[in-house]
Amino acid sequence: MVALLWRGAALLLSTLAFAASAATPPQEVATRLLDHLQAGDGAAAVAMFTPEMAKAAPAPGLLALWQSFGEPRGRGAAEVISTSHRPDVVTQPLQFAAGTIAATVVVDDQGRIAGLFFKPAEPAAAPPVPADAAYAEVPLDVVTATGTLPGTLARPQGDGPVRAVVLVHGSGPQDRDETIGANRPFLDVARGLAAQGIAVLRYEKRSRVRPQDFTGNRYTVDDETTHDAVAAVATLAAQRGIDPRHVYVMGHSQGGMLAPRIAAQSGKVAGLILWAAPARSLLTLLPEQNRYLLGLDGQISADEHVFLDTLDRQIAAARSHADVAPADLPLRMPAHYWRTFEAIDPVADARASPLPMLLLQGGRDFQVVETDWQLWQRGLARQRQVSFKHYPPLNHLGIAGEGPGSLQEYSRPGHVLPALIDDVAAWIAAQP
Repeated sequence: MVALLWRGAALLLSTLAFAASAATPPQEVATRLLDHLQAGDGAAAVAMFTPEMAKAAPAPGLLALWQSFGEPRGRGAAEVISTSHRPDVVTQPLQFAAGTIAATVVVDDQGRIAGLFFKPAEPAAAPPVPADAAYAEVPLDVVTATGTLPGTLARPQGDGPVRAVVLVHGSGPQDRDETIGANRPFLDVARGLAAQGIAVLRYEKRSRVRPQDFTGNRYTVDDETTHDAVAAVATLAAQRGIDPRHVYVMGHSQGGMLAPRIAAQSGKVAGLILWAAPARSLLTLLPEQNRYLLGLDGQISADEHVFLDTLDRQIAAARSHADVAPADLPLRMPAHYWRTFEAIDPVADARASPLPMLLLQGGRDFQVVETDWQLWQRGLARQRQVSFKHYPPLNHLGIAGEGPGSLQEYSRPGHVLPALIDDVAAWIAAQP
């Protein structure tokens, strides 16, 4: 689960009018926008937007996002996808100190910017499974009543039966490896556990492969995550060589806070691993995350305060009973989504669960912080089957580093700490 400024692995900024002629080549429009951002002129950048885009992406938030990428180091070649009728789409790789960002700029028929996407450039292909590995990876789709989610099963060699884990993603349209920047934390965990004799199923999140399922305003986090995770548990438990009595759910971030809910709906889960799981509402965490990121340079400007005030008003609207359009709510998610999500109390759900649990937390995590860790410890203090593991050098992705955590860190390649994976394997092996 990532901040408002960076949802999942990508950000969509969607559109004050700019006096560009409709005849201005779209590549020139995109270049002018990037020049304004690089010069720190957020007002000039927003002046190029359509009215809808300007409302969705105010200057302070736009600049804060740009600055979070670090020092600019250059731009790659731009490519333009043109049609007989605009909008045109310009894509261009941008090099920063922390890595490469892929920019997509949508230019309408009046030469205004109607959409802006930033996401980490696709990392190099994942290395193949080593030839001498004690496991293999095979396709295993999660079939649900509302579509198929492609997946991969990392299966230890031998006939089994073996213990097994379903990995459940954080927020945003995640792939099966939970790829964020140059990192693939779910790939690390899946192969690390499989090497120790534990099968692992990871799958594409619905919001990534079936975005058409979220076109209305009545969907919930259960539609986004919970129901599919329940189906994944059933799929895994039915596989030959899997011990159906020992199927575990390991949820990361938002997936961790929902893990007890997933288990309660499934009835087939043997235990839960909550990794960097929020103990509080996402609407409580969003302003904290953004204030942290905006304050990393030592101060929050007047324009940034305006941005934060707008976010606070959006959150208040989400928590109200008023009829509010998604464009006026956090992350542009509909009111029904937020209000049903707000009704979930993750600590209470965990306390009500009879299952053994392992909670994992990094000390450098700026998204799920010490406050959440303390709430989990206090809330589950009387649960005899709950274990806690804290790793001071780790960030939200389970990767070690130094100094304050930042978004830039996600663009640097790294791997989940092997000791964390070993702790999960040992805990699963110890379950009776």
